[in-house]
Amino acid sequence: MNQKVLQTLEYDKIKAQLQDFLTTPTGRQEAYNLEPSTNSDVINQWLLETADAVLIDRLKGGIPLSKLSDITPHLKRLNINASLSATELSEISVVLRNTNTIANFFKQMTDETIGDSLVALPHQATELETLPEISRTIQEAIDITGHITDEASYELKQIRAKITGNEQSVKNKMQAYTRGKTAQYLSDPIVTIRSDRYVLPVKAEYRSQFGGVVHDQSQTGQTLYVEPQAVVEINNKLSELRVKEKAEEQRILQQISAELAPYAEQINQNVVILGHFDFVNAKARLASRFNAMQPTVNSENHVNLQQAWHPLLDRNSAVANDIVLGDAYKAIIITGPNTGGKTITIKTLGLLQLMAQSGLFITTKRPSTVGIFNEIFADIGDEQSIEQSLSTFSSHMANIVSMIDHVDDKTLIIFDELGAGTDPAEGAALAIAILDKMASLGAYVIATTHYPELKLYGYDRPETINGSMVFDVETLKPTYQFLIGVPGQSNALAIAKRLGFGSDVIGAATALTNEADQDLNHMIEDLVIQRDAVKQHDDELIEKLKATQKKADDLIEKEEKLEKSRARLILDAKNEANHIVAATKKQAEALISEIRKDRLNSGQQSGNLTEQELQAKKSQLDKLKQNNHLEKNKILQKAKQAKQLSQGDEIVVKSYGQQGTLIKQHSNGQWEVEMGILKMLVDEEDIIKTQATAKAQEKKRKQKQQKMIKTKTYGGSARATAKSSLDLRGVRYEAALSELDRYLDTAVLANLGTVEIIHGKGTGALRKGVTEFLRSDRRVKTFHFANANAGGDGATIAELA
Repeated sequence: MNQKVLQTLEYDKIKAQLQDFLTTPTGRQEAYNLEPSTNSDVINQWLLETADAVLIDRLKGGIPLSKLSDITPHLKRLNINASLSATELSEISVVLRNTNTIANFFKQMTDETIGDSLVALPHQATELETLPEISRTIQEAIDITGHITDEASYELKQIRAKITGNEQSVKNKMQAYTRGKTAQYLSDPIVTIRSDRYVLPVKAEYRSQFGGVVHDQSQTGQTLYVEPQAVVEINNKLSELRVKEKAEEQRILQQISAELAPYAEQINQNVVILGHFDFVNAKARLASRFNAMQPTVNSENHVNLQQAWHPLLDRNSAVANDIVLGDAYKAIIITGPNTGGKTITIKTLGLLQLMAQSGLFITTKRPSTVGIFNEIFADIGDEQSIEQSLSTFSSHMANIVSMIDHVDDKTLIIFDELGAGTDPAEGAALAIAILDKMASLGAYVIATTHYPELKLYGYDRPETINGSMVFDVETLKPTYQFLIGVPGQSNALAIAKRLGFGSDVIGAATALTNEADQDLNHMIEDLVIQRDAVKQHDDELIEKLKATQKKADDLIEKEEKLEKSRARLILDAKNEANHIVAATKKQAEALISEIRKDRLNSGQQSGNLTEQELQAKKSQLDKLKQNNHLEKNKILQKAKQAKQLSQGDEIVVKSYGQQGTLIKQHSNGQWEVEMGILKMLVDEEDIIKTQATAKAQEKKRKQKQQKMIKTKTYGGSARATAKSSLDLRGVRYEAALSELDRYLDTAVLANLGTVEIIHGKGTGALRKGVTEFLRSDRRVKTFHFANANAGGDGATIAELA
């Protein structure tokens, strides 16, 4: 990628913001070296890493990296068998401790729900070498401040114990001189140190009172720093011990350095990996700062930015626009008033494309698609050069000439005010010629202009479309809204009229304008009016659809309540009938028993009823009993199923009023529930399913029944009943992908051209799994998220091959 476009589109300002979140020298260097890639595999890998880091940042607060020093020079010295200082070894120890922390961090996540959603980073964490033995050796010998501890060796501990004893002996003797009669000979009653020896500040005239050695004197010569004769021998012993201490410390450092040297390469690899984790951590936090989203990379360079805004603008005040290029058309000609937002719109396209090709999330409010361009050229702003004696027009032309030799069908070109700075007629003609040249080379172009001739160009040329920035003539203010498909109006006369020019001036100006220009403005005005009317009509239809859907949901709910009530009444009636039958049966059995006894006593049959007839009457009574088992009552069974809970259900914990996901049921009957980053045990009575989960499970049950019916019919019948949508909401991850696989088989056999997969938003794991499945499936030609009014990123539209 050429460096000029990175400067023109302010790419370096994005990189500078990454530095705010970096804590390691290697991470800072990786961010400094970051440039857009043109390799689709590399770009997708970078985006997957950023996605992992965003998820970790959201659920775990980020990868737990401490601030690290640059240990590269230390490792180079180890490679030449040099001995490191205690501070240098301490800095290496910090790196090893961080290595162990990060390795354990990723191991712990593999046992958690988040571990199933991470794709790229866990594998990189497995390449970390923790080196526990050498790490423990350094930590025992050197503390975090770079001080060699007493535990570094037995010899060092013994030496330091002797030093401490001798120092205490010297201090006791010296302190005795600062009290009593000898204190009068001192300038100050204190003990101090000169040349690593304990001394007293003695008045010069009393030098002979102490004997010993003079080590220093004050500037005036009034005070001598004397080591009394009584402590000379002890101080000599102290000096000998300190020499031994230094020698032992140096031996320890040499020994640890020698033990560490064989691992220099592994430690350097750890530094690189930790630096990369620091870098992706920074990318995730930059995405959070920008409120950015992960883009989808399209190898055919179909760019579709949904509600995109410039990342260097305040997202609360910036106007978001849809920018689409590369599918139905490869060139956009944008017209509109000055300060209307044309330049910021084309810069937004260029900068977001550069960010996406760098593995950064982009500032869009809805899921968006980016291309892969080998080169991006931008001719923006006033590039007049006094040193080269070039006018604004000349500098722009020189810039465009330098592009042409490098343009191909993988190039994105951004023109701002193409052909401006010269005679309007010649400038317009030259602009058209340049656009035709770029089109012949297969380039993708987005250009801004004021020339009315280019409005016709955008209408006439193939794979070219007009666009404009909407201007509110009533308020005389730009709206910064980008409108695709409609050229911009010339509002000069309307603005002049609203500013107070009389009808004579406006009329004269109108008479002098080209009639064709007036007709073009009227056409544009009519198009805008029609577009606004269609938009208003669409909004009204959307509202009506929402109202109708709400009424339908209410009716379904009322119908379900009515069915439950009806089923309950029938069940109560059957129970009552069973009570009556049971009582009658009991009476009949008593009567039969009495008749049988009388018959046996008399030896004759009672009346005309035989034993078989009596038993038949009893059987008829048994048949009167009503079946009130729950499994035979479909309505109540359905109600019971609605209360059943299963792993993966989206639920609401009533006592907290918070939504969560069921992880698993424990032996005590409680459920483990995940609510955001929290996990807790909750009683089953405190849990209710969300309405969406209940509906999804009911829909899945019906689909399963329908599928069982379909399997019993012929292929032609299956094709006739194949549906154009598949609802996976509430279905577990593995089961959902299996069901999607079967559904695509059915859809292909049914010759369906386009299908809809509804996966919901939730945590995003199912949506991501569906996206990955569709991307690698040969049955799928293309796919994209549904429109905002049709589910947005909660549903994916797939075109089948």
